[in-house]
Amino acid sequence: MEPIIDRRVFFKIAATGVAGYFASPMEMLAQTVTWNSNATILGTAKNVIFILLAGAPSQTDTFDLRVGSWTPADFAPTTINGADWPAGLLPNLALQWSLGRFSIIRSCQSTALVHNLLQNWTQIARNPTGATGKIAPNIGSIVALELDKQRASNQKLPGFLSLNGGGSLAGAGYFSSRYSPFDVAPNINGLANLTNQDGEATFATRYNMLLAVDTQLRSLPAPFGAKVEEMADFYSSARQLMYDPAVSSAFRFASSDQVKYGNTAFGNACLTARNVLWSNLGTRYVQITLGGWDNHTNIYATNAGIYPSARQLDVGVSNLIADLAVIPGTDGKSKLDETLIVVKGEFGRTLGNITSQQGRDHYFVHSALVAGGGVRGGLVLGKTSEDGKYIDQPGWSEDRPVYAEDVAATIYSALGINYTTVRHDDPLGRGFEYIPSTGSYVGKPIVELFR
Repeated sequence: MEPIIDRRVFFKIAATGVAGYFASPMEMLAQTVTWNSNATILGTAKNVIFILLAGAPSQTDTFDLRVGSWTPADFAPTTINGADWPAGLLPNLALQWSLGRFSIIRSCQSTALVHNLLQNWTQIARNPTGATGKIAPNIGSIVALELDKQRASNQKLPGFLSLNGGGSLAGAGYFSSRYSPFDVAPNINGLANLTNQDGEATFATRYNMLLAVDTQLRSLPAPFGAKVEEMADFYSSARQLMYDPAVSSAFRFASSDQVKYGNTAFGNACLTARNVLWSNLGTRYVQITLGGWDNHTNIYATNAGIYPSARQLDVGVSNLIADLAVIPGTDGKSKLDETLIVVKGEFGRTLGNITSQQGRDHYFVHSALVAGGGVRGGLVLGKTSEDGKYIDQPGWSEDRPVYAEDVAATIYSALGINYTTVRHDDPLGRGFEYIPSTGSYVGKPIVELFR
């Protein structure tokens, strides 16, 4: 058990002392946070990049290739390191696969086939329609809260950065807005509004006047409650980002790098993720969204269907992996060694021949790509049947399909966060579990990826 005393609770405790007695923090915060001390905590990573392939790519055209009469010739199916791979569709990732820089999970399975529901489920590690699903934070918000205590004074960026989040982005749930995703659309010129058109001196004068006028409102505890405190924290955090050369530099990139990463919105996001983690300014979780995979029709149409998204994925992720592999980390490791990368859609696509609409519809079984952060490279975890319809071999210790909750538990464990944590500060008063324990299965870390 670990007690948590935030600013607001501290002042509440202090106030009870003024009233004539002392209330022990342990009494007021008893069981605030509990966990299972026997949980498997890997602690192999410092950062996470989670890439959500919104719309659900066809696994049998990408990470679990099945070749048939439907397969376009330009897919150039090739066996690399014992696995069939669409070398023509994903040539740059083919190179990274040959170098053993990532692994594949072929035993993922979704619990429904509705885009919005499952995209949210993937980000909050539970059914969004359940009681706690309505208040649940994004995995990135939990990471930001848990790792906030490791933040250095010069680390001014939010702990959770979202790039091209769009409408599918899950927020901070019932957590403080301090742990909300900082959603940015990357641009070669960097973040907007880091300077004021009237100059830094004039802005500083105005800002200091604002602080002087509403000092009482910014006192702790705030007279109008926690939301006012959060607003004050929002303003002060935003102010710290302004006129900071390190922050400006982290979000800018050279045109040559932009071209290298594909000169696309997704490529810009991968490039920004690289730079932000390289800058070490406090961001520990980056979520990137790449859509365009909902290929119900004309999936193999030239320069349409699966091709545009696949090309963006191929160029962006391969360069991200390659660059992180050569950027120095700590203790002789690379930045890739310290950064867990997860690439995954919300579900998969139907198998065999394409439909009468020349596309593929929704399907439960799908695949994921994982790299870095202590993951063994070159591993294919799990096996589907010859036609790809069923999971023949889950490939891990739980001997069942890999669900969104398992991916979340793996992320937490890799970062050194106890995935069995239960927070007793939720508005429902029932205890908020990082990984729900009340369903038909309990999420567990996929340790076979690391050992």
